[in-house]
Amino acid sequence: MAREDAAAFRSRYGPCALVAGGSDGLGEAFARALAARGLDLVLVARRRPLLEDLSARLAREFGVRVQPIALDLANRDGPPELLRRVAGIDVGMLICNAALSPVGSFLDLPAEAVEEMLDLNCRAVGLLCHGMGRRLAARGRGGIVVLTSMASLQGSTQVGHYAATKAYDRVLAEGLWRELRPSGVDVIACCAGQVRTPTWERGAARRAGGMAAPVMEVEPVVRETLAALGRRPVVIPGWRNRAGAFVLERLLSRRAAVELVSRTTDAMYSDRRRSGSRRSAPPDGEGG
Repeated sequence: MAREDAAAFRSRYGPCALVAGGSDGLGEAFARALAARGLDLVLVARRRPLLEDLSARLAREFGVRVQPIALDLANRDGPPELLRRVAGIDVGMLICNAALSPVGSFLDLPAEAVEEMLDLNCRAVGLLCHGMGRRLAARGRGGIVVLTSMASLQGSTQVGHYAATKAYDRVLAEGLWRELRPSGVDVIACCAGQVRTPTWERGAARRAGGMAAPVMEVEPVVRETLAALGRRPVVIPGWRNRAGAFVLERLLSRRAAVELVSRTTDAMYSDRRRSGSRRSAPPDGEGG
């Protein structure tokens, strides 16, 4: 990014960015891209050693201030505690990246897992967007990036609950895009497909389904998302993902789209159905 472009970005979205789910994967990639633009960072995740190591590396590499906060946003007191701890920091950008997604039959999930996904994927996102949205609107500038998923475009077997929580995130971001725009706050939902992150590597499908686009690297996902911020309410990184979304939303009936995506997901995770595995592995690359 040119120096003048980085300065304009920092003026609109700086001086500090809050990255929820910021210890590795897409969260780390967003943190790195924002630090390269000169923004200070507050990184939030559960795993303290990983978080502190990344914070130290980013501070050394980019010469910015990085504050790690080890916190589980799935806990009921997590989001309010985070908002309290950043109350004295001039945050100009919020990245909502933390998410959970056990793969497998909805009925096989423990009730606690269903509740935890709602708490992290929906409740935490809503509370952070509400609390930080008020602050950004009051200061008259800023940005919010909500990491959602291609899964949010329709229901599917194996990831039905995850897809539903990500649909909440996408629709919330779309509404906030219009609602906060007059206040100078840019909001965007990033509908990521499969992204090569540590979470994806630990639990990814071992075979591709017929509709699945190639796995993307984290850098182009972040680059396309930040480039679209302030221009549109939703971005789908990767032309293959955009082509797939066009087919699902414009060319197929709702029933046909659900059937096609479900067959693709079943093919991707058929080994888990046979083994009974329910490892947490989002079809995209969120985590932290």
